[in-house]
Amino acid sequence: MELTFLGTGAGRPSRQRNVTAMALTLPPPRCSAWLFDCGEATQHQLMNTPIKISRIEAVFITHLHGDHVNGLPGLLSSRSYHPGAGPLRLFGPTGLKAYLEAVFSATYSHLEYELIVTELVEGVVYEEDDYTVEAYPLQHRVPCWGYRLTEKDRPGALDAEKARALGVPFGPLLGQLKNGRDVRLPDGRTVRSSDVTAPDRKGRVITILGDTVPCDNIARLAANADLLVHEATFQGDMAEKAAAYGHSTTLQAAEAARQAGAKRLYMTHFSSRYRDEDMDGLVAEARTLFPESYAGADLLAIEVPRPGEPETDGTC
Repeated sequence: MELTFLGTGAGRPSRQRNVTAMALTLPPPRCSAWLFDCGEATQHQLMNTPIKISRIEAVFITHLHGDHVNGLPGLLSSRSYHPGAGPLRLFGPTGLKAYLEAVFSATYSHLEYELIVTELVEGVVYEEDDYTVEAYPLQHRVPCWGYRLTEKDRPGALDAEKARALGVPFGPLLGQLKNGRDVRLPDGRTVRSSDVTAPDRKGRVITILGDTVPCDNIARLAANADLLVHEATFQGDMAEKAAAYGHSTTLQAAEAARQAGAKRLYMTHFSSRYRDEDMDGLVAEARTLFPESYAGADLLAIEVPRPGEPETDGTC
């Protein structure tokens, strides 16, 4: 599983940073992508990565400020020209559907695939076999949300030789053991799945927040997350200015990660006042509170390993 930052700037693009967007590439064999926010020129940023627009299955919008959503109509329209683009799920605040309907109507746009729009209510907003996504409101100048993606645990590897030694024949019984179910043999003995399989492979938790000042739901979203992506628009001594604009500082992001028990923090949404050469100082400031603090950068791709496993799921 890999997270690629497509834009890490706040408010407006600069020569060094585009506005907010990031893409999560799901592990093999699926290898599809989920997009979080879609600021202006996001589809151009995607052209500088291996991620294909046709492989984007879902888009999660945190709020309707332009630097988080103005790239969405163009990306959705362009996706119609990519062969193999199937249905796409779109999640975001109330008003997202009306925004798209207005743009598509005014520009005579038509999508060649099914777009499934869900406007958010707090709690679980999406669930499938492998993942659950929750959303909770944050505190910004407009309605804004954070997302918590939880990967479900998977059964550990089956030790087929050990199972055979216990008398389990080749066939469906091995599959049941591999899937975590105990089996009963023809002679009446029971073989427990836990006796012939490795421990479950723990799923990952990734938390991606929209713009926010410190608020209670951050801890709820980020509790024990393997990766927390938190805005840090301003440096630590600018808390008053950050609050006036509905944003957070580096120190507030670090404190949120510390209190939530997150494993890693990546800061993003940096004010255009900060240049690349300023990032080391901002990271050092955050690390005074949370040592595993890092700065996002445009087109930076980071691995998110399963807990206790090597930093790769294979190659997509």
